[in-house]
Amino acid sequence: MASMRDIKRRKESVTSTQQITKAMKLVATVKLQKAKARAERNKPYFNTLYRTISSILSKTEHLEHPYLLENGSSRKAMFVITSNKGLAGGYNSNVIKEVTGKGFPAGDVDIYAIGRKGAEGLARKGYKIVEDDSEAINEPLYKDAIDITNRVLESYTRGEVGEIYMAYTNFKNTVSQEAKLIRLLPLNIDELPAGEDEDQVLMNYEPEAEEALDVLIPKYIGNLLYGAFVEALASENGARMQAMDSATTNADNMIADLSLKYNRARQASITQELTEIIAGSEAIS
Repeated sequence: MASMRDIKRRKESVTSTQQITKAMKLVATVKLQKAKARAERNKPYFNTLYRTISSILSKTEHLEHPYLLENGSSRKAMFVITSNKGLAGGYNSNVIKEVTGKGFPAGDVDIYAIGRKGAEGLARKGYKIVEDDSEAINEPLYKDAIDITNRVLESYTRGEVGEIYMAYTNFKNTVSQEAKLIRLLPLNIDELPAGEDEDQVLMNYEPEAEEALDVLIPKYIGNLLYGAFVEALASENGARMQAMDSATTNADNMIADLSLKYNRARQASITQELTEIIAGSEAIS
């Protein structure tokens, strides 16, 4: 049985750790609220851009655009959005599982990492880290998303990669986040509904639809990436808040258990001292 001194030291250590987890939970809660607000502000722009591209694709015939066609390359470029820090439960490992669980050969995938945890985890599994933009996730900016998107699109238009994917964590609510892997390019027209209006009359564009897509699709992909940034940041802080809440609760249980052990050890010590006093008194008499 551990001594009273050992139990007391252990209890003090757990109490100190609990204070840290409480503080980290409060910080994560504040950051979560900011990230949620940012994600909400981005939705109107994204929805409008999505409807515009859907309308062009559904109401235009004979579109042959590089962003809609397979280019023959078997390589895949993949944005992988994780965090730069741990202590967030399964947040980072779930994203890595989404990448590794799809059956893509590691040698055929170029990883564009946004988040050190994802870069480190995938590098250990043999994936090629083409670019590490981990600093972008600390404070997501639309410009960073566009710059990263343009670099990957250049690789796509040159035929160096044939598909572009994005792995990130979708924020549902404070207690629910879902790791997802989605294909960004080539676009699948069947997956882009025309919208709420039923008017399917073919449209004419000035400039041509292909020229419009040259401008809109990079913005669309860039906004998807920026949206994933802010969703991932909200998810990270939601996951960290839950993890720290669980750690704090576990610390409470450990402190209660250690207190019980300490009291039992103290009672045993007192009983032993009384027994020794009584035995000594009887020996003298």
